[in-house]
Amino acid sequence: MELFLFLLFAGIALIGALGVVLSPNPVHSALSLVTVLIAIAALFVVQDAQLLAAVQVIVYAGAIVVLFLFVIMLLGVDRSESTAETLRIQRPAALVLGFGLLVTLLLLISPGWATGEQSLRGVANPAGGNVKAVAESLFTTFLWPFELTAVLLVIAVIGGVVLARRSHLAADEELLQLEEQDDTTDVEAGS
Repeated sequence: MELFLFLLFAGIALIGALGVVLSPNPVHSALSLVTVLIAIAALFVVQDAQLLAAVQVIVYAGAIVVLFLFVIMLLGVDRSESTAETLRIQRPAALVLGFGLLVTLLLLISPGWATGEQSLRGVANPAGGNVKAVAESLFTTFLWPFELTAVLLVIAVIGGVVLARRSHLAADEELLQLEEQDDTTDVEAGS
């Protein structure tokens, strides 16, 4: 059953990853990324890592993808991008780095390569569970840094909105000035 679930969710993650890379629409790519992240969370659940699954869904599928969508909508998706390569070394460097990462991945997935020991899985703290231990630590000992981080993120979002709004207002004013200049030129040319 575990092998079936692994193959199912791994297949869903791979199909979603292809959607991220191959979709011409950035919004569709972000939604495919949500599919990938939820499939990875399901893989964590299959491996008895419920805390990682919850963090995967809450932090990545929830917050990070919403941030991506916010930036996509802020920048506009109707602009066409140039496909001309500005850096000639970029493609060969990407191939070399990709090959290096593939070799590293193959070395890391070989059994016992890093330490020579089999990896553990399941609940490491059976008394209360890992989720309970992390929750107690986060909401007692580290409550103040946790709240400060939340406030900083809210301030960053507000600052981004203000800066984006200000640049749109400046662009709108420039367009109005150009239109007024064109109108005055047309009136002078007509008289």
